[in-house]
Amino acid sequence: MAPYSTVIENLTPNPGTDLLRYARTKDGVLSLAQGEGSTPTPDFICDAAMKALKDKGMTFYGPILGHPELREELSTYYKNIYGLDIPSNRFFVTSSGTTAVHLSLAAIINNGDEVIAITPIWKNLLSAVEIAQAKIKQVAVDFSEDKGWSLDLNRLFDACTPATKAIMIVTPSNPTGWTMSRSEMQAVMEFARKRGIWVLADEVYTRTLYGQVRAPSFLDVCEPDDLLLVINSFSKTWAMTGWRLGWIVGPPSAEMKICDLAVYNNMGPPSFTQYGALAALRQGEGFISEQMTLWQSNCDLLMDRMAQFPRMSISRPEAGFYAFFKVEGEEDSIAYCKRLIDEVGLSLAPGCAFGDCGRGFVRLAFACSETKLLDGLDRLERMVT
Repeated sequence: MAPYSTVIENLTPNPGTDLLRYARTKDGVLSLAQGEGSTPTPDFICDAAMKALKDKGMTFYGPILGHPELREELSTYYKNIYGLDIPSNRFFVTSSGTTAVHLSLAAIINNGDEVIAITPIWKNLLSAVEIAQAKIKQVAVDFSEDKGWSLDLNRLFDACTPATKAIMIVTPSNPTGWTMSRSEMQAVMEFARKRGIWVLADEVYTRTLYGQVRAPSFLDVCEPDDLLLVINSFSKTWAMTGWRLGWIVGPPSAEMKICDLAVYNNMGPPSFTQYGALAALRQGEGFISEQMTLWQSNCDLLMDRMAQFPRMSISRPEAGFYAFFKVEGEEDSIAYCKRLIDEVGLSLAPGCAFGDCGRGFVRLAFACSETKLLDGLDRLERMVT
C-alpha cells in the first residue's frame, strides 16, 4: 500500500516554487518572482490587530465564517466601492484567499467533474482543482503585443461539455493583467446560468485596475441565487499577504455549506487578525491610492525600459503588478529563469507555471521600490543583450 494518497503523488510539478527554492540557495540573488509588494502592512491595520490582542483579548475561537462585525463591514465596503447591496450573510470570511478557493471547490466539485480554467492562471488554482479530484481543461487567452490579451468567448463556451461543473476565471489576471469586461462577464453568467454551471471568480486584484477605483466584478451582473462564488483577499490590496485572510461572496444557499466545510478545515479565521481587516476596510483607501501610484509609476518605468530591450515581447498590463513577457528564442522558461539566477542573480517566475499557454513567457513582479525595480531591470538587460 502506498504511504501517500494518489492525489498528492500525482500533483503536477510547480516549477515556480522549485525555482524559488533554487534561488534561495544562491547568494546575492534579487527576487522579483513572488506576487507581493515590498511595502509592509500599514500601522493603522497592525495597531488595530494589536489592540484586539491586548485590550480585547481576541485570542479565542471565533465564529466559523468570520466575526459578524467584519461580515457587516464587507457588506458596507461593497456598497461604498462597488455600489452593490449585498447582505452580510453572503460574505464568508476565510483564513486566506487560497483557503477560500479550496473551500469553494470542496463545496461544489465531485470526483471526476470538469473545471474549465482560463489560462494563464496562478498555479495554486490549478493544483487546487487537482486536489479536488476534478479534471482541468485549459482555455487560453490570446496574446498580441499591440492589442494585449483577449479571450475568445466562443472558444470558452465550446470547451464546456456536459461534464463541466465550473468555470474558473481570475480577473484582473495574475499574471497577465488582462481584465474581463462587464459585457463579457454578462455573457459568461448568462451561458453558465442556462447550463447550470458554477462560475468561480478570483477577484483578488480587483482594486488594482489602473485609472479606475476597481475592476468590473461578476457581482455586477449576477442574480443573488446564481451559481457564483467570488474569491477575494486582504493580501494584495492592503499589503497583508502574511496575515492569511480572505473572503468568499456566494449565494445565500452556500452559507451553511461553506460553514460545514470550514468547521472541519480550520475552525474559521483567526480572531484578532479580523480587527486588522476591519481597519483596512474602514481606513484603507488612502493606502490603496498610494500603492496604485507607486505601481503605476513602476509600470511606466518598466514599459519604457523594456521597449529598449531586444527580442522582447510584452503588452502593458491593464491591472495588477506583473509584467508577463517573452524573450525571442527562449522557449524553455524554466531553463531561462534558471540562467537568470545563475548568470545575473535575478529570480523571476517561469510562465509555464501558469498553464500550457505560458510556455516561453516569464513573470516579473514590480510591486517594489523603484530602486529595486531598476536593479532588476539592469540585471535583465544584461541577460537579454
